[in-house]
Amino acid sequence: MPVYGRNALDVTPRIGHIHVTVDDAAWHWLDASGEPLTITGLPAGPHKVLIELVDANHQILDKRTVSFVIPEGAKPTY
Repeated sequence: MPVYGRNALDVTPRIGHIHVTVDDAAWHWLDASGEPLTITGLPAGPHKVLIELVDANHQILDKRTVSFVIPEGAKPTY
């Protein structure tokens, strides 16, 4: 069960979640499911996804950016 905020600091072992930002958007979403990250509906062309591992208070612990290109004419796989 996802836990956020001050109460999450009392949980051992410490828990967190990820923040996901696509193509430098001004917003991000968070995920605490532990399931694979799925992003659909992106148009053809270059993209990048920033994934930040954060603690319960949204402090960044680590981050990575994944860059990729969706070729013209690629068919969605949903």
